[in-house]
Amino acid sequence: QVQLVESGGGLVQAGGSLRLSCAASGNSFSIDAMGWYRRAPGKQRALVAIITSGGNTNYADSVKGRFTISRDNAKNTVYLQMNSLKPEDTADYYCNLVVRRTIFPYTIEAVWGQGIQVTVSS
Repeated sequence: QVQLVESGGGLVQAGGSLRLSCAASGNSFSIDAMGWYRRAPGKQRALVAIITSGGNTNYADSVKGRFTISRDNAKNTVYLQMNSLKPEDTADYYCNLVVRRTIFPYTIEAVWGQGIQVTVSS
């Protein structure tokens, strides 16, 4: 079973920066796409950024130019560098990994982190 541990959230003033990390652990797996989602108060969870196994990235329009997603395959970790933070970035952030089992039954599944809070004060 693959487990995810998120870190790096917290309280920051508008214009500040935070870096989120999400590390995967377990046995007999590889990781395809890695992504970050967020759920703002009163809203549904939405995609923030995604990075494929080949390194291609995609961002929500609201974070383009401010957030950068990256991955370290050796550490099974995905990062989200968040710069020029705005109060509207306040949300619970979740990492999501598409995990491929390298042993029988060779399944593919999406695994979610527990969520981490980011609060941006004005």
